[in-house]
Amino acid sequence: MSLFRLDASIRIDGSASREIADIVEEEWRAGDPGAEVVSRHIGVEPIPATAWADAVSGSALPESQRTAEQSAATALATALVDELDDADALLFAVPLYNYGVSQHFKTYVDLVIADPRMAPGSTLLAGKPAVLATVRGGNYAAGAPREGWDHATAWMRRILGDLWGLDLRVVERELTLVGVNPALDRFTAIADDLREQAEAAAREHGRALRPIRLAA
Repeated sequence: MSLFRLDASIRIDGSASREIADIVEEEWRAGDPGAEVVSRHIGVEPIPATAWADAVSGSALPESQRTAEQSAATALATALVDELDDADALLFAVPLYNYGVSQHFKTYVDLVIADPRMAPGSTLLAGKPAVLATVRGGNYAAGAPREGWDHATAWMRRILGDLWGLDLRVVERELTLVGVNPALDRFTAIADDLREQAEAAAREHGRALRPIRLAA
């Protein structure tokens, strides 16, 4: 049993998305404490922004004709897809940044799709259990002043669930900037409730990532 975990937060200490993902991982580990976890921290160790273009252009050439940059990019794309393919379960922790998807996660997705195994129509990852943990600093719920300003979550669901075919569960937490931004202090009680709900969902989804064990 193995888990691949990807973190896209630019923070380590104080990262709300990492906190939620930690709960998911902890619950998953409870099924097999010695199980392997492969981690990639693209928020603090970002994938080069030029890698996608190099991989796309390089894939159209014979290996002998590729530049060093093209060879490195195609090799990295292969490694990224290998991580996804080799794992039994997947965990993505991706915060909302500036109302859109993290640039680090978008670069990651682009490079994964550049690998021929993940071209549109691919079933390589179809049905694999996965959890997306995403957090938002403010409130984007229906009726909130910024309803509709979250341009990331729907896109990530489309990529992970619809394009890659993962058996996807999503944990969402809002108002993570309460206690950080004084303007949001009046929402402390609501934020505490939302945090409890998200943590409960994370525990549930972490258990769901474990493989089903049939009785002998």
